[in-house]
Amino acid sequence: MLDKIERKRLAILRILKDANEAVGSQKITELLEALRYDISERTVRFHLKAMDKDGLTECIGRQGRRITAKGLMELSKARVFEKVGFLAAKIDEMSYSMNFDLKNKQGTVVVNVSLVKRSEIKGAILYMTRVFEAGYSMGQLITLIQPGEQIGDMIIPNDMVGVGTVCSITLNGVLLKHGIPVYSRFGGLLEIQNSEPRRFTALINYDGTTLDPLEIFIKSGMTDYKGATYNGNGLIGASFREIPASSREKVIELARELDLAGLGGFMKVGWPGEELLKIPITEGRAGAIVIGGLNPVAILEEYGIEVYSRALSGLIEYNNLFHYKELSEKVSSLI
Repeated sequence: MLDKIERKRLAILRILKDANEAVGSQKITELLEALRYDISERTVRFHLKAMDKDGLTECIGRQGRRITAKGLMELSKARVFEKVGFLAAKIDEMSYSMNFDLKNKQGTVVVNVSLVKRSEIKGAILYMTRVFEAGYSMGQLITLIQPGEQIGDMIIPNDMVGVGTVCSITLNGVLLKHGIPVYSRFGGLLEIQNSEPRRFTALINYDGTTLDPLEIFIKSGMTDYKGATYNGNGLIGASFREIPASSREKVIELARELDLAGLGGFMKVGWPGEELLKIPITEGRAGAIVIGGLNPVAILEEYGIEVYSRALSGLIEYNNLFHYKELSEKVSSLI
């Protein structure tokens, strides 16, 4: 009984989250029925009153209810087992949703958003720049998001600055627009020796996790960007993709164009059916190693600058990105 109640209340919270505005009980009932829930409007009102009491929703007069910050948090944490595989689905959804035109250099790309305290953002620039200069970033572009602005589900707090880095899933989207399907296998820690990728030392499959692998590795203190950027020996975030074997030459061509657009992220593209850094490849496919999009901000944790990062945060216009060398100027005008 309790399980059924939880499912219905979570379904109501999802409806309110997706609506981005207050919704009345009648509309909620209609949407639940469309999802094949057998429920009356009276029962919906009962659940809404209970969730108001718990602080998960709030009543906005005749407009109906809207979800609260506590409700969003509950939605993100509840029934975690059912969310296994959600990240893989989100990767596909974001790849499809972005509309960046590589030829005209216009449209949206996928970004990660990291929150840095306003008091620490100036000091963070030096370390982020080191990652870009070492070539361990997804391209050379970045953006800043002001306090109070929203991207995806995230609203930047007043005492924070949002740092938007290009997500490596942008590469999936570009390839998909050119008719090349991409299979994202895992995210991992890539060992760098003498400034060259050597092997993966840890990995997490995208279809077996609810969190982005690099977020986990960063918070676990498993990375070594200091070493990678100082003497070319360390551990950085990277991911492993597979592409159709027949698309290899086209992918390499697109990788060059992405470099020119400031969005380059391919470290290596393997040969069809052959292992890549000792990772077996599915028959009929070729492997590819892609740089982690969160790398420029991941190094901050190693220098004691606390960062809250969310991969695949949302879409942003390509024209809103700027070269990392402009960071100091942009930060000064922001704060």
